[in-house]
Amino acid sequence: MTAPEESARAIAPFSDGIKPILASFMGGPAMRGAEAVFHQANIPNFVYPDSAVKCFNFMWQYSFRLGALYETPRFSDVSEHAPDRTAAEELIQHMLDRDRTIMTEVESKRLLAAYGIPTVPTEVAATDDEAAHIAERMGFPVVLKLHSETITHKSDVGGVMLNLASANDVRAAFSRIRESVSTKAGADHFLGVAVQPMVKMSGYELILGSSVDAQFGPVLLFGSGGKLVEVFQDRALGLPPLNSTLARRLIERTRIFTALKGVRGEKPVDLAALESLLVRFSYLIAEQPWIKELDINPLLASSDSLIALDARVVLHPSGTPEARLSWPAIRPYPARYESRFTARDGSIIEFRPVRPEDEPRLVDFHSKLSQRSVYLRWYQPLALEERVAHERLARICHIDYDREMALIAEQGGEILAIGRVSKRHGGNQGRVTLLIRDEYQRRGLGRALLERLLAFARDEKLRTVTADILPENIEMQGLAKSVGFRLQPSQNGGLITAVLDLA
Repeated sequence: MTAPEESARAIAPFSDGIKPILASFMGGPAMRGAEAVFHQANIPNFVYPDSAVKCFNFMWQYSFRLGALYETPRFSDVSEHAPDRTAAEELIQHMLDRDRTIMTEVESKRLLAAYGIPTVPTEVAATDDEAAHIAERMGFPVVLKLHSETITHKSDVGGVMLNLASANDVRAAFSRIRESVSTKAGADHFLGVAVQPMVKMSGYELILGSSVDAQFGPVLLFGSGGKLVEVFQDRALGLPPLNSTLARRLIERTRIFTALKGVRGEKPVDLAALESLLVRFSYLIAEQPWIKELDINPLLASSDSLIALDARVVLHPSGTPEARLSWPAIRPYPARYESRFTARDGSIIEFRPVRPEDEPRLVDFHSKLSQRSVYLRWYQPLALEERVAHERLARICHIDYDREMALIAEQGGEILAIGRVSKRHGGNQGRVTLLIRDEYQRRGLGRALLERLLAFARDEKLRTVTADILPENIEMQGLAKSVGFRLQPSQNGGLITAVLDLA
């Protein structure tokens, strides 16, 4: 009843690679001629229309998530909360030195506190009288939880007693926990109790955790928490590290998100604060590869506070080879490349890796460049509108630190210069570029920036770094020679190639 091959030939010219065309010509062998035409035009043909619809949905989801990834996030610097990486590493090393893998609740909360995640004040008591004394100092009511270096699920062994209103209640609860643990697990597992204030449960119980996937490394989990976490199974997964945009997308993919926005007269949760907490948590996971599992359950979220009521941390065994630790699939922000520099005029300039949040300030940076600086960098005039387009700046700010490094120099919140080392695919070579605002040239800033980029190249075991320079760019040629580059004619014609052997 139809002419499939002729129909396919009429459709084929519309395949321009911009708008997707999906075909579903059903009819088995009778469609082979049409399928051959579609194949030549790069148009897929599906046996059934519902398969084409599924494919289209997958394409849309990919496009949506890619667009979300390259959104300019709200500024959410982990350093705002001064993460004490040294304290976290010392605590983990203390565990490894003692050949322990399970942190107590107190140790777990110390680890969270090192990354600015609020926790309930908790103290350990070895006797019932000590527990009663701590409770009186904290103020009633209080909670008693099992203190153990081997048991993580305290409720399973009767290790949690809530809403204790007096010293006698605390002593009795201490005895009940000790007896229950001794009966269900053994007396050796009881080391005392952890005492903490009874927090008013006004808000939403959330879960925030991480475990290791064999392919992707550490994976983050966020969703509805509390005792019924396994019943509701309301969760979303993500990869660390997060920024504010990715954290928001993670929250939005859960059903509890609707409640967090406020329902039935309840005040909404401070979602910006929750995003920030997720970002800090993601950096804890990304920067501490000895962590095998970490669960905060519940994370109590209300309109005026976020607080981790309980936490569970499991480490890799101390003898685990470095290659088998929890390395993230996405390299986190490399804070070790942050540094300071004193310019020739005595001013202090900060160097640090570029972040997605820098896009608005890069717009301002480009608006202050002279046409000569633009021409020397791109070898041609390039309009400001092209240089500051979101699609272009997103590629500069959203970088994979495993494949390239972009360092910015800033002072008083303004970007003064930016430089980049990009690894060549499939080899151990790199390409370097520099761009400095005109008024900050000839102050030693370019050399300081270039030396830091070369330090990154050496850390990444690159053997050769190159830079293409216009013949009239005498300043860049002199800078390159001053740090050891040799200059030679470029294969691209009209350019000079600077080559530095790092091996």
